[in-house]
Amino acid sequence: MHKKEKQVPAKRQSWKPGNMLYPVPAVLVTVAGKGGDPNIFTVAWAGTICSDPPMLSISVRPSRYSHRMIEETGEFVVNLTTRGLAFATDYCGVKSGRDTDKFRDMKLHLLPGEVVKAPLLEESPVNIECCVKQILRLGSHDMFLAQVAAVHAQEAYMDSKGRFRLDKAQPIAYSHGGYYLLGEKLGTFGYSVRK
Repeated sequence: MHKKEKQVPAKRQSWKPGNMLYPVPAVLVTVAGKGGDPNIFTVAWAGTICSDPPMLSISVRPSRYSHRMIEETGEFVVNLTTRGLAFATDYCGVKSGRDTDKFRDMKLHLLPGEVVKAPLLEESPVNIECCVKQILRLGSHDMFLAQVAAVHAQEAYMDSKGRFRLDKAQPIAYSHGGYYLLGEKLGTFGYSVRK
């Protein structure tokens, strides 16, 4: 008989409270002001909040140039990012639309929205048109709770069975100041109990 080895717990450090829920999606959000002037900025705090009706959230600092546009119009578009958009994703997060035309600087192209006045980012594999339902003022950030009004997906990422393959677009995530390419698939929903 083998003697059972005693498991030693991993050593841990205690840190002050902070946002440690990483990695997160790094998305490019497009907006348009009341006058139609577009802007694009990077959001790392975005997430799914409801499936019926389909809803998502983005958290934005009130000081951000686009914050006012979203408040005024109640609309924005979430554009998923890829390896090819990594440089633009960073640039649009550190430069302000108050000072420069980020679309021109990064050679990004716009398409009209189907439901909202905010534009779609042509280079993105998925564009999610959103209508704000509620704004939660939480402290450093305001959370915009929004209902999904339309979704657009590039046909280039559809497989022969008509399934969308976002993995082929090489999506990226953000973690502690770094951008990362998402890795290999480890399983599918329910695979742990499938017979």
